[in-house]
Amino acid sequence: MGSLKILGIDLGGTNVRAGLVCGENLLQVVSDTIPGQGTVGQILDSIFTAIDKIMEPGIAGIGIGAPSVVDIERGIVYDVQNIPSWKEVHLKHILEERYRAPVYVNNDANCFALGEKYYGKGQGCHSLVGLILGTGFAAGLILDGRLYSGLHCGAGEIGMLPYRDAVYESYCSGQFFRDNFGIDGAQAARLAEAGKASARDMFVEYGRHLGEAIKMVLYAYDPQMIVLGGSIRKSFAFYKDAMWASVRSFAYANSLSGLRIEVSELEHVAVLGAAALYLDRQRTA
Repeated sequence: MGSLKILGIDLGGTNVRAGLVCGENLLQVVSDTIPGQGTVGQILDSIFTAIDKIMEPGIAGIGIGAPSVVDIERGIVYDVQNIPSWKEVHLKHILEERYRAPVYVNNDANCFALGEKYYGKGQGCHSLVGLILGTGFAAGLILDGRLYSGLHCGAGEIGMLPYRDAVYESYCSGQFFRDNFGIDGAQAARLAEAGKASARDMFVEYGRHLGEAIKMVLYAYDPQMIVLGGSIRKSFAFYKDAMWASVRSFAYANSLSGLRIEVSELEHVAVLGAAALYLDRQRTA
């Protein structure tokens, strides 16, 4: 990657983070508050403010990740989560007109997988699935060494697949703790860390469900590595054994021999992954 300079932008429902990436290094990260109930223009102004703080001559490209469905080729985001006014925003065109640099747009789960591929645990892996365990349950896919988004940016939406009486997201995200125990994942983690047996039992049950989801990932994609991200990854110690107990019932035992399930340790992975959208596109140009 040399001394190539790229901007990575992580758009969330409450803030936007922008980072200047040079080679392997994240040189600077800034953030600006997003008025979640604001107009399209107000949200764009927040993005511009963050970018303007770190923009400099010689930027090769800009990558931006958003929690939404994305038309990747045209860089249009649809129905961005927690930003009601963003029903259809031609983000690529808007940013390219303003900054005169190539812009690449994708969803946040795909950016997470790319961040791990280029900067984190997935370096050197040709097949990787990044699972985000947080408010929702989503995946990003690295297949044959590059990001696979699908025709409509819908590849990897495993959280929406049927499971038990609902879908996997209901059992493998923070919704599991809220819907079944009336607390959020952070509260459950604090109780488990304090030694409360009932909270630790919650995580054991959670781990069993996550293991079932991982088996489904293995049947579908057969990756070298699975990397866990999102807030619930921080409680890995409480559900690791239960997760692996479920995974080990996978029908093809030999496929498990080299499988790695890792926990993301990459700070600002969303920003780095957004920047990596430029790198991934250059590899396939």
